[in-house]
Amino acid sequence: MAELVPIPGVMLERLAALGLDVDRILAKVGLSRAHLAPPRARLTTAEFFALWDAIEEASGARDLGLRLGAGALPHKYDIASMAALHAATLGEALEKLGKYKRLVCPEEVTVEIEKGEARVGFHWWLAEGEPPRLLVDGTFAAVLALARRGTQKNITPVRVELARRRMDAALLARHFDCEIHFDAPVDRLVLPESALAEPFVTHNADLLALLLPGLDSELAQDERRRSLADDVRLALCRRMCGERPSVDKVAKDLRMSPRTLQRRLGEAGTSYQRLLDDVRYQSARRLLARTDLEAGEVAFLLGFEEINSFARAFQGWEGMTPARYRRLAGAPQP
Repeated sequence: MAELVPIPGVMLERLAALGLDVDRILAKVGLSRAHLAPPRARLTTAEFFALWDAIEEASGARDLGLRLGAGALPHKYDIASMAALHAATLGEALEKLGKYKRLVCPEEVTVEIEKGEARVGFHWWLAEGEPPRLLVDGTFAAVLALARRGTQKNITPVRVELARRRMDAALLARHFDCEIHFDAPVDRLVLPESALAEPFVTHNADLLALLLPGLDSELAQDERRRSLADDVRLALCRRMCGERPSVDKVAKDLRMSPRTLQRRLGEAGTSYQRLLDDVRYQSARRLLARTDLEAGEVAFLLGFEEINSFARAFQGWEGMTPARYRRLAGAPQP
């Protein structure tokens, strides 16, 4: 998986065109224009998130992420988005985006089909904090724009789920033309499953025939480098939605037996329980700091059978109660 995030050469131009002081933004996060000079401008995940935080602070425009995402130009797409744009259908486009995105940057795109819905989620592998609000908005707007550009139809989401407290509800609903659900366990763009069959007018089989063999070869190398612990963490993140994340279920996701999974994790110097605790810990911090969910609701989403078990676990992780952590994080009390 790529460890650095590519920065489009046009990004600084677009920010300047919006009236933002680009040099001041870069200085705030300890960067210069030389760091973002084409053709291979790349930042760490931490630098990339800090840049988006600085952009949000400087702009004050609540819809900036939406505008930047929706206004992305096809000839400026990364290789994963380019493969997606030239797919045969929307479903194939999302499959290609999910398959190849990790070759571009340390971001995983997942598409889960359930109950007539296609639930599109994004996970940053190397992030220590949560993705900035503008980045999440921009990512969802870009995916929807790609779907509409490819199909030449006004594809409408079923809903957008956001792991943040309620804000900008009218603005988001107006842009996505659907319900916006706040205080969600994860950020997800939910499309109707039926939309996956929509053909892409931008389909180009000849281009894909040239493009995909090289991507598949690079992907095979990436799979050899990727650790089992990474795969387990991702599987656990997908299941942090109110179910008990048992080793049996995760092993099934990874197409191996629970015994084999436990053995291989032990050989790698870790364990299923250790990875589960780590994912629960990071998820708990995010939900307490960014949403208005009550502690009992957080406990449920993380798969704890009772709130006391969650409170004891959190005390062990942070040395304080969930309520105290929320106060120190500056989040309002539900």
